[in-house]
Amino acid sequence: MTNAFLEIFLMVINTANMLLIIWFIIGLLFAFNVVSPSNQFAYAVHDALSRLFEPVLRPIRKVMPDTGAIDFSPMVFLMLLNAMGYVLQGAMA
Repeated sequence: MTNAFLEIFLMVINTANMLLIIWFIIGLLFAFNVVSPSNQFAYAVHDALSRLFEPVLRPIRKVMPDTGAIDFSPMVFLMLLNAMGYVLQGAMA
């Protein structure tokens, strides 16, 4: 029973990783004018993912030093998620 919960939690971590990468890529596409922000679908996906990840990234940004235009908080969050995934995989073994 506990093993099933760990597997579900690992799936959630993997899904969060993929969504964070998608959010980052869409943001880059907007920044370099590859995709126009007036594209309703891309804007809606980016906005939904922003609303999902901003509450998690805000405390990380408060702890990290200001690096100017580069935001390293998504990378820190990815590393934290991966570390949690490795710990959970070790617990399942």
